[in-house]
Amino acid sequence: MKNSFLLFIFLMPLSLIAQNIDYNDKGGFVAKGYDVVAYFDNAPKAGKSKYTIKHEGAKYKFSTKTNLVKFKKNPTKYIPQYGGYCAYAMGKDGSKVSINPKTYEIIDGKLYLFYNSFGINTLKKWNKQAPKKLKKQADAYWEEVMNVE
Repeated sequence: MKNSFLLFIFLMPLSLIAQNIDYNDKGGFVAKGYDVVAYFDNAPKAGKSKYTIKHEGAKYKFSTKTNLVKFKKNPTKYIPQYGGYCAYAMGKDGSKVSINPKTYEIIDGKLYLFYNSFGINTLKKWNKQAPKKLKKQADAYWEEVMNVE
């Protein structure tokens, strides 16, 4: 009993941290309601309301029940990097910028989303500039800004 209590006390702060991640879900869902699993089939699709799940305080939609099940089995594989905010903006200066769910890239098995509107396509900027450097900078900035303020 004592060991169980100590384990609970030890793990509780970890769960509180996970729940405080600032996911880009301004429209109610991460990736603006697009199916985060479908990106890995190179087929971004809008999710359906009947296939939704809440994970770490953020809501996700899926286009099929199969994709919902895949997400449940391994959510960390499918969650967009930087909480679903624009990867380019995160790498440039740590800004939390909205995205266009149709503008994305899978890099080393991870999903990166980008802003693309009003003639500004940040995926093109990401690829024109030094993507490895931007990714490294984005990783560092995300560690600073990932929690809800």
